[in-house]
Amino acid sequence: MFTVGYFKGQPTDYIIKYVSGRPRREGLGLTFFYLPHNTQIVAVPVSSTDASFIFHEVTSNFQTVTIQGQFTYRVHDPQRLAALLNFTVDPWRKDYVSEDPDRLPQRITNIIQMETRAEIQARSLEETLRDSQSIAAAVFRRIHDAGLLQLMGVELLSVYFLSAKPTPEVGKALEAEYRETLLRKADEAIYARRAAAVEEERAIKENELHTQITLEEQRQQLIDLEGTNAQQEAEYRGKALEREAEYHAHATEMELGAYRALDPPTILALAMKELGQNAGQVGNLTITTEILAALLNAPTLQRRDAE
Repeated sequence: MFTVGYFKGQPTDYIIKYVSGRPRREGLGLTFFYLPHNTQIVAVPVSSTDASFIFHEVTSNFQTVTIQGQFTYRVHDPQRLAALLNFTVDPWRKDYVSEDPDRLPQRITNIIQMETRAEIQARSLEETLRDSQSIAAAVFRRIHDAGLLQLMGVELLSVYFLSAKPTPEVGKALEAEYRETLLRKADEAIYARRAAAVEEERAIKENELHTQITLEEQRQQLIDLEGTNAQQEAEYRGKALEREAEYHAHATEMELGAYRALDPPTILALAMKELGQNAGQVGNLTITTEILAALLNAPTLQRRDAE
């Protein structure tokens, strides 16, 4: 009595049906009946697959760096890959009967590590840490151009380095160096700001000094101008007083000219009359006989001298 099985493949699996050791049918997502006693079924996934990796390499300056990343691949020639690795599945449990399918990502990782080593050994630690993405691009380009995965029927779609880290001790040393560099730049910025503040303060003081000098010069000019004006005003007032005195003297002379034709007794009588009219304004007046006699005798003496 024969048992007949039924197999339904996935659309993303390339199925190869072997009967008595010979391939009878193959294709994507095949569905068929089979006899378990003489049938082997190979299922090779042809969809894109992501895999992660991590390995250690040494830079050109003998520093260990840890590379962690991810790559994406797909199988473009399932017949070739099935000839290299065992992708036979148990049709009842739908599991692979060997561990070969799990070894494929490791083989690709080994190729990536080999090409990464060639790139890292040509760079220093600092360059490796700085250029990790460019190294990943160079590794992808080397693998693609050399066709290193063509023999397995695999196509590499992308390679990314998620991180590139040195050893903890070296990492601390690099952090300390970078931290000191940042602190030094911060100090330089502080010094520059202080120097700029001092320069600004000096400029402000110079402006204040120039302003004060200008004010003092203007003040001196004002003082000189005020002195000149005061001198000119004094000269003008002096000349005005001189002219006023001349006018007053001339007026007095003209006023007294009317009394020249009068004799002293008459003038004395007029004076005594004026004095009497203003007696209320006179506090104390003493006229001695000598003064009166001198005034009365003055014309007689003058006429005698004239004769």
